[in-house]
Amino acid sequence: MHSASRRKVLAAAILFAQQEDDNESDRGRRRRHWIHPINQQRWEQGNFHNLVAELALDKQRHHIYFRKSAEQMDHLLSIVGPELTRQTTNYRAPIEPEQRLAVAVRFLASGDSLINLAICYRLGHSTVAQSVHMVCAAIEKLMMAEFLPTPTQETWTEVARGFWNRWNFPNRLGALDRKKINIQAPANSGSQYFDYKRNFSIVLMALVDADYRFRAIQVGDFGRMSDGGVFAASDLGRGMESGALDVPPNAPLPGAPEQGPLPHVMVGDAAFPLKTYLLRPYPGTDLTHDRRIFNYRLSRARMVVECAFGILTARWRVMLRDIKLHPNHVDSLVVAACTLHNFLLSPRDNVRMLDEAEGAGGCLAQARDLGGHRAAGEVYHNRNTFTTYCNSPAGCVSWQEQMI
Repeated sequence: MHSASRRKVLAAAILFAQQEDDNESDRGRRRRHWIHPINQQRWEQGNFHNLVAELALDKQRHHIYFRKSAEQMDHLLSIVGPELTRQTTNYRAPIEPEQRLAVAVRFLASGDSLINLAICYRLGHSTVAQSVHMVCAAIEKLMMAEFLPTPTQETWTEVARGFWNRWNFPNRLGALDRKKINIQAPANSGSQYFDYKRNFSIVLMALVDADYRFRAIQVGDFGRMSDGGVFAASDLGRGMESGALDVPPNAPLPGAPEQGPLPHVMVGDAAFPLKTYLLRPYPGTDLTHDRRIFNYRLSRARMVVECAFGILTARWRVMLRDIKLHPNHVDSLVVAACTLHNFLLSPRDNVRMLDEAEGAGGCLAQARDLGGHRAAGEVYHNRNTFTTYCNSPAGCVSWQEQMI
């Protein structure tokens, strides 16, 4: 080969090598780390492998941090763990199901931001968000059928028996109310989620039994909708209206067969319509003695739903803040929180959570009186009969006179 040709080949090789170096440099500037250098320290410095491991040895602090015991966490993991498992690849090991569960439960328990949890656990922000979504979806998929089952005639009868034994109110299917869950303003949502308190919110409507257990929930309606509108559009409202929910037949009130059989009813505050299956208080303040007694007895029995919401928010403090997730993910989170509420319900925890809720003003709110609803004669007759019963020897309680 001539020297001139060799020089041309050499020059071309040098130019090609320089271009390769430049391209590699550009790719290096654009390339992201599979694991951020900070997150590579998760085994030595991340919360899961350090703080959480230590909390397992301290029952009280574990309960404060996760709002549940280590044994309850293990039980929950045994149920949802398979849904949280991901396959190991040649590029990186997956996040353990235990860590995904810890991150999600801590998010529910604290209401901390996803970014802050990502830093504390030395995980990527997207990994933390994905863990929260995965855990909530797994709880909804695997636990709702057991801990929030569709009511049957047997369970309705059980609920009615509980209200009579604990709250001295017969033929009762549950206490009904709604709670607004504040959310981050969704993109391009206009005023759909904007409520009268000038917050963006969705609605949790719940029917609660005598032991603060959720028996039916409806999640995701726009915060600006009225209580009556949410109920009418819900599966519960439509099912009660059509008679499709296997409610027990009318039955006489305890000790008063002469008053005839009366329907089993839910009770709500004055924001709900008066129905044959739904009682609300008498409106106004200038009421007769008997009606004031009835309003007290109804409100006393209805407070279980306020207390259930108090327990729910005392345990899952994410509901005390604006939840910064897409509304669809917020719906899943609220369903998971209500399911876990039933899963964890115990008399000891109830007392503790109710004390916290009372301190924060989250329970025992006064009944609202909005009035303005129309009802048929039978509906008024049913409420008047319950009123008569609450003031009769068979249905009165010894302290009711002092309470009005």
